[in-house]
Amino acid sequence: MRNKDICPLFRRCGGCDYSMSYKEELEMKTRYVHSLFSYHCPTYETIGSEIKHYRNKVVASFGYDRKGRIISGLFIKGTHKIIEKKDCPLEFEESAEILRCIRHLMRSYGIKPYDEDSFKGDLRHVLLRKGHKSNEILVLLIFGNDACMRKKEFANSLRDMCPSVASVSYQVNGEKTSMIVSSSPIKVLSGKSYITSDLFDLHFRISSSSFFQINASQTEVLYDMAMHMASLSGKERVLDAYSGTGTIAMIASRKAKEVVAVENNIDAVRSAIKSAKENNIDNVSFVADDASSFIKAEAKKKEHYDVVFLDPPRSGSDERFLSSLIKLSPKRIVYISCNPETQERDIRYLERFSTYRIICIQPVDMFPRTEHVETIALIEK
Repeated sequence: MRNKDICPLFRRCGGCDYSMSYKEELEMKTRYVHSLFSYHCPTYETIGSEIKHYRNKVVASFGYDRKGRIISGLFIKGTHKIIEKKDCPLEFEESAEILRCIRHLMRSYGIKPYDEDSFKGDLRHVLLRKGHKSNEILVLLIFGNDACMRKKEFANSLRDMCPSVASVSYQVNGEKTSMIVSSSPIKVLSGKSYITSDLFDLHFRISSSSFFQINASQTEVLYDMAMHMASLSGKERVLDAYSGTGTIAMIASRKAKEVVAVENNIDAVRSAIKSAKENNIDNVSFVADDASSFIKAEAKKKEHYDVVFLDPPRSGSDERFLSSLIKLSPKRIVYISCNPETQERDIRYLERFSTYRIICIQPVDMFPRTEHVETIALIEK
């Protein structure tokens, strides 16, 4: 059944995969997860989300229309042709107005859209992030070169027009790549270098390069379920692998004796340390290291953890991590994944080479209207 309220750009912009009713979408996601895990454990029904304006992170590219007007939107897949997007039903509501102001200021300051084919022009992309509950907005301007001399004036004018913008930074990315944010330095133009996003009653620092869940309201549902599965009593030593900005670690710290959080992104670790201090949390240790290398060393030292949380990237974990996890021998493992297929592969490894067994799998819809689904697995001996 087709949804009558579907966006008019459906199929053209490529941001949405489904146009069916949301009830049917959730049922489809449950069936998909069940097809992967039916030989392992029961699959619970997918927990649904708010559909509209759930995305707190927005990326836009810039170009010209046929009349020479500056437009913003997304590239059509496989091309450098931009689909103009003025108001997306999935993106946070203020994003459309901020992008409109940016286009207006580009004309006023003589800043040209960057051309991906000729490699000429100025502004290449803009990344926007909105803090959950704080409502602060961060803007990252990504230029194709460093020739624009009026960036600071531009940033100050943008904040004057859009008072909710708390941070404006910029980066130069002149590489011939499809990557939006490169590894080059990010410099503050106006305001703070970060915004604050709240989960439960904790405050987290979010910078331009930090990983943070895009659907913050549903993240609280996801992490609440993860804590329920972990069954923490206040006596446990907990390991949070692939910890990012330390969200799971800090939430778990309220119900655990001690938490060790491991993350290889040094900027994310620095943000996590500052967030822990601001939240008066003193029972979490943050380690800047590769998760597989760290857990291998911990297993060699015969360190003990009662519960391990892992939330790896889409590629999943690796055998080096999983074999060391088996040696570490925690009582309980809570595995959060944005890719159920690699998660099932990793759990199959654990079940094959140890006495660990998956108890249940809970799908959580973090990205309505897309094919993606997050899953939480409870694994015990």
